[in-house]
Amino acid sequence: MWLNQTTTSERRTLAATFTGYAVDGFDYMIYTFLIPTLLAAWSMSKAQAGYIATGALLTSAVGGWLAGILADRFGRVRVLQWTVLWFAFFTFLSGFTGSFVELFFTRAMQGFGMGGEWAVGSVLIAETISARHRGKAAGLVQSSWAIGWAASALAFWGVYAVLPPEMAWKVLFWIGILPALLTLYIRRSLREPEVFLAEQARLRALGASGNFLRIFDRSLLRTTVLASLLATGMQGAYYSVTTWLPTFLKTERHLSVLGTSAYLLVLIAGSFAGYLTSAWLSDTIGRRRCFMLFAFMGIVLVLSYTQIPINDGLMLVLGFPLGFFLSGIFSGMGAYLSELYPSDVRGSGQGFCYNFGRAVGAVCPALIGYLSNSIPLGQTIGWIAAICYGIVILACLILPETCGKELSPAVATTV
Repeated sequence: MWLNQTTTSERRTLAATFTGYAVDGFDYMIYTFLIPTLLAAWSMSKAQAGYIATGALLTSAVGGWLAGILADRFGRVRVLQWTVLWFAFFTFLSGFTGSFVELFFTRAMQGFGMGGEWAVGSVLIAETISARHRGKAAGLVQSSWAIGWAASALAFWGVYAVLPPEMAWKVLFWIGILPALLTLYIRRSLREPEVFLAEQARLRALGASGNFLRIFDRSLLRTTVLASLLATGMQGAYYSVTTWLPTFLKTERHLSVLGTSAYLLVLIAGSFAGYLTSAWLSDTIGRRRCFMLFAFMGIVLVLSYTQIPINDGLMLVLGFPLGFFLSGIFSGMGAYLSELYPSDVRGSGQGFCYNFGRAVGAVCPALIGYLSNSIPLGQTIGWIAAICYGIVILACLILPETCGKELSPAVATTV
């Protein structure tokens, strides 16, 4: 087991980032379960529900880039603590809202912290874990999103079983603050990575400081553009499916709350398995091949799930491989982006590329909500997700392979 070959410090960092990203997953995904309730309670349109999801993703894009810049200046660990406090507070505050405008605001503010959590945590993992296990470690942390997603599905089922809908949705937002407090406790003893400390010492000796705009210099610009496209395709497909799937199952497949939860738990189980499998594959066959394999299978499965008239039993079975490829594609992303940039702009580069993808991909939920007024929701989800996966494959054909690269302060991987 590769975990047995890690140090105590590495395992502590893994635990801290794993729990933080799980909380991130819970706090974001809980909203997707509440859309049908809020549509009825506030007479919102599907387009407005999509705007709320998109608003949170857009601000998370800004927050992720900003957090990456701050992490290059003030340290990975300190900024990581700030992000979890921020998104937990605004998730809690969402339970006190009473209109579309109010919820749009609190979810948008929550997004700033959510974006920063992944951007900084993935850099911390990449700089802490050795190159031979970096992909597996990044994938393990990425898999915690499925844990948070599963927790939100179970909480949704449990709370709705004992409380009326008009109260249940509030409670689900409120409890989001509890695991965040646990995460802060776990992170209290984290230390900055040696490679980051060495880079800071080098810059001090030179009397210089990192410049986050260097990711747009000629030597890195092409990498930044292509990596941003890669992230755009991945996240556009993911958010297209996950934001609207509960609503699709309820409104077009006519499943009950219990039935929806069962279908989603199968999908989430597939997601968890996909994260771990892809983490191993990204260290075995390389980052790019793994991305392309999962993107191609994602196209096949999402179109099958949403376009073909299949019975409920087969849809339940297909949920596992759909989740497997839908989520597993992300496992190598944290390691890959870290390997593309030198230490002085690693947080800035990773934060920008991933969150640029999140910002552009965030348009997809709103676009689906708008188009579903004239096109069946399932068809809209399927085709937009397939187009996004095509972008992933195209970017991978041009970007370089970085598997096994040792991180250093001075060297960047260019295209």
